[in-house]
Amino acid sequence: MHASRRPARPTARRAALIAALGLVAGGLTTAGLVTGAQADTAPTVALQYKTTTPGATADETEPWFTVSNTGTAPLALSRVAIRYYFTADGSSPYQFACAWAVVGCGNVSGHVTAMATPTATADHYLEVDFGAGAGTLAPGASTQDLQLRLWRQDWQSVNQADDYSFKAGQTAYGPNTAVTVSVDGTIVSGTAPGGNPTAPPSTTPPTTTPPTSPPPTSPPPSGAALFDDFHYTGPSDPNIAAHGWTIRTGAGGPGVQNSWSADTFSFPSDSSAQGGKVMDLTASTDGTTAGTKQAEIDTTARKFFEGTYAARVYFNDAPTTGANGDHVNETFYTITPDDSLYSENDFEYLPNGGWGGPADSMYTTSWYSADAMDRVTNDTIGSLQGWHTLVATVAGGTVTYYIDGTQVFSSNGKYYPREKMTIDFNEWFIDLPFTGARSWDEKVNWVYYNANALTPAAVTSAVNGYYAAGTHFTDTVPN
Repeated sequence: MHASRRPARPTARRAALIAALGLVAGGLTTAGLVTGAQADTAPTVALQYKTTTPGATADETEPWFTVSNTGTAPLALSRVAIRYYFTADGSSPYQFACAWAVVGCGNVSGHVTAMATPTATADHYLEVDFGAGAGTLAPGASTQDLQLRLWRQDWQSVNQADDYSFKAGQTAYGPNTAVTVSVDGTIVSGTAPGGNPTAPPSTTPPTTTPPTSPPPTSPPPSGAALFDDFHYTGPSDPNIAAHGWTIRTGAGGPGVQNSWSADTFSFPSDSSAQGGKVMDLTASTDGTTAGTKQAEIDTTARKFFEGTYAARVYFNDAPTTGANGDHVNETFYTITPDDSLYSENDFEYLPNGGWGGPADSMYTTSWYSADAMDRVTNDTIGSLQGWHTLVATVAGGTVTYYIDGTQVFSSNGKYYPREKMTIDFNEWFIDLPFTGARSWDEKVNWVYYNANALTPAAVTSAVNGYYAAGTHFTDTVPN
């Protein structure tokens, strides 16, 4: 029940911050959101703003907003638009992403537009709009948090000091009249650079595209995150290495020794996957050592410690080709080198059992020593054929394992990690019980890490936010 004992290879911003877990406390309740918006001849709103990147120079701009309905009638958020004005730095296009929103990032969109009449402190604006799914604000209700990101596509630093809407000292929510809010195209809150127009402003098509570039390398704040939905072309795609992954081709175990191969990986389209793309790990054998190939990928940097680890994985109870009966191990785990501070946390699915255990076994295991086989483990028995979301939190001295939102095991004491780990997936054969060609596939839809301890529901919301924003990859975890 040991995913890998080999030494680990050395070497979008937050999505779902722990503060965002307090959704009900924020006040956006069923009573605050109503349906069937009524006409409001004079809608009024109040905007609150804060920044989580207060430096004059930053990796990205992070304007956070709340919008409240201060009128007397319900207000459909689809009628509302927010504009944040700034001076673009250099010629690189800007990218937008919604990191978290109580109304759901899938209901929040943003685009950057060049201003027809620039000023000394603004030549572009970010417009944030709401879809119909965002709902309707009752009088006195608020959207609660809209946690937004804006950055250069080339990932160079941005100068916020000359940005019209930026308020360096405003790290707690408060008014910002340099951000405008319009309803049906008419500004009802704030003042645009050069004054508000007397007619509804025109709009131009978005100038941004979904972000796929590597992340900034400066140390991020609390809530550092990794997300990847494996939009790669094949095992030789240079973005795999650029995004911090290494496909194993080296020697060693576990399983059939020295059988790791890069051609065990593919990245096909899959209509059953969120976003329609997967990473496929294929382990194959003809029953001989020479005819065996096993699959493993891990993060190149060993930099993950406390926080939340999650992945959506497709397990198979039968081979894709050939006869059934292999003791195959389909995994998602974290690990360190086999040293004095050795740490490992495993999800290992054995559809045909192994090590003398029963079939359809999911072992969740926390290790203290690989050499002494000192670990605590739980066997959740039952078929896991198909897609499943696996979550492990490492926080407060306890490791907690979840499958599809249900806690299945926890460990603490000496079985708590002691040093930073890599994130890994592999598929391998415990032994070779018979001859004949066969292959097994494990699919991975996405992987997510956050430096905070998140609930499985918060993980789902964060991942949905990445997909809604078109974010295929982000990594703000410091090396």
